[in-house]
Amino acid sequence: MNAQTIYITNSLSRQKEKFEPVTPGRVGLYVCGPTVYGPPHLGHARPYIFFDVLSRYFTHLGYKVRYVRNITDVGHLENDADEGEDKIAKKARLEQLEPMEVVELYVEKFHDAFRALNIQHVNIEPRASGHIPEQIEMIQKIMDNGFAYESNGSVYFDVINYSKTNDYGKLSGRIIEDLIAGAGNERRELEGQEEKRNPPDFALWKKASPEHIMRWNSPWSLGFPGWHIECSAMSRKYLGETFDIHGGGMDLLFPHHESEIAQSKGASGIAPVKYWMHNNMITINGKKMGKSLGNFINLEELFTGNHKLLEQVYSPMTVRFFILQAHYRSTLDFSNEGLKAAEKGFNKMMAASETLQKLVPLPHEGGKSTSDIESLNKDCYEAMNDDFNTAIVIANLFEGVRIINSVNAGTETITAEDLATLKKLFHDFVFDILGLKEESGVKSDDTDGLMQFILRLRNEAKARKDYSTSDEIRDELSKLGFGIKDTKDGTTWEKGLSPNPSPKERGK
Repeated sequence: MNAQTIYITNSLSRQKEKFEPVTPGRVGLYVCGPTVYGPPHLGHARPYIFFDVLSRYFTHLGYKVRYVRNITDVGHLENDADEGEDKIAKKARLEQLEPMEVVELYVEKFHDAFRALNIQHVNIEPRASGHIPEQIEMIQKIMDNGFAYESNGSVYFDVINYSKTNDYGKLSGRIIEDLIAGAGNERRELEGQEEKRNPPDFALWKKASPEHIMRWNSPWSLGFPGWHIECSAMSRKYLGETFDIHGGGMDLLFPHHESEIAQSKGASGIAPVKYWMHNNMITINGKKMGKSLGNFINLEELFTGNHKLLEQVYSPMTVRFFILQAHYRSTLDFSNEGLKAAEKGFNKMMAASETLQKLVPLPHEGGKSTSDIESLNKDCYEAMNDDFNTAIVIANLFEGVRIINSVNAGTETITAEDLATLKKLFHDFVFDILGLKEESGVKSDDTDGLMQFILRLRNEAKARKDYSTSDEIRDELSKLGFGIKDTKDGTTWEKGLSPNPSPKERGK
C-alpha cells in the first residue's frame, strides 16, 4: 500500500481530521444518489465526479473501497416537511406511466451521463424500493428504543425525546428551539402536520392515501417509507453500523443527513459515520440554478449545446475538468467563459500527455534534468492528501505540461529516470485519479498522419506563395484546437497550442 496520510474536512466537527479507517486497509463510502424523476443536471455532476475521484484515489493508494451510491425511487415527497406528492409518482401521473417506468427511464439517463463523464461504476447501487423490509425493521428498532411513535398509521421520529440524550442539529448547526419555532410557522400552512407530536418530528413511515399508487404492507399501515430512512437502512446493510465516509451536497446537510444520524443512533445507539463530507453548490453566472430562473441546464443540453444560455457545445471531459479545477468545498460558478477556459486547458493537457510519450531523455548518464520532477510528484500527492484538493493537483500538472513542452522544444532537458517519473505521474494523476480521458474519436496515430498530410499541403501552398491558402489552413486548424508552429527545423503541431505564423506568411 502507498503510505500516505490523508486529512479530511469533517462536516460534523468542522475541522480537518486525519483519516483513520474503521477497518485498516478498507474504506466504506456512501454517497446519496439521485431521486430519479427527471434527467441529470449540472447539480448532479459535481458530487458524483468528486466522490468518483475520492474513490479512485483511495483505490490508487491500495485501499479496498466499497462504494455504495443509492437510487431513490420512492418516499421523496415534494415538501421536506413530509407532505405533498411523491416526486416519482407525480411524474408518472403527469406522463401517464407506471412509477417504475419513470424510474427505469431516468436511471438509464443517469447511467448514460455517468459513462460520458467517465464516472466509474460503484460497487453497490441499491434502490429504496428494494429495501423495504430493512427499512421497516429499522423503524421498529427506533420505536422499541422510544424514539418514534405511530400516529394514524404513520410513524414519526420523536426529535424532542431524542434530543434529551442526543445532539440533534450538531451536523447542520441547527438549534432545536429554532426548529420548533420555525416548524411551528410552517405547520399552519401544511396539511397533515397535526399527526405529529412536535413540529420538527419527521416521517419514518407514511400511511398511503387512497390515490397513492406506491405502497407496501407494514405493521402500521399500507404505506411507504420516509425519505431519510432509506439511506440509514441501506448504508447500515452494506457498510455496517459505523462506516468511514458519507458524502453528498451541502443541500443535504439538513434535514436529510441530520435525520440519518438521528435514525441510526436511535436504532443502535451508535454514530453511523466517522467522516461527513459535503461538496458546495453550483451557480450559473453568479445565480442559483433553478427552473424558475430559466438557467436550469441538463447535462444532455450541455453536451449538445441545446440551451439558450450556452454559446457552444461542451464535452463531458470539459465539464469534468472544469469541476475539478475548483476545490470541492468551494462554490463553483458555471459560465461560458469558464467552460471555454476549461476546454482550452483540458486540450492543452491532453496534447502534453501525447507529447510526453515522444520525449527523448538525455543521451548520456550523469546529466541532470533542468526541472525537479520528484518535487512535482510529491506536490501532487500532498495536494490530494490535504482534503483532496484537485485544484492544486491540476495547477501542479500544468507545471508538468510546461516542462513537457519545454523539453520537446529543446529549452529544457530531462533524464531517463525523471522522464519515467513524469510519465507515471501523468498516467496516475491525469487518467487514473482525476479520471480524464482523450475524447477524440480518431486514434492518435491516425491524427498524426492526417496532420502531416495537411501540413504538407500548407507547405506546398507557401512554396507557391499562396499565402491566403496557407493562412486559411492555419486558421481552420486553430478553430479545431490544433496549433502549428513554424521553426527552422520545419513545422510542428500540437493540440491546444496557439498558432505562431511568420510575418511573411501573414502577408506582411
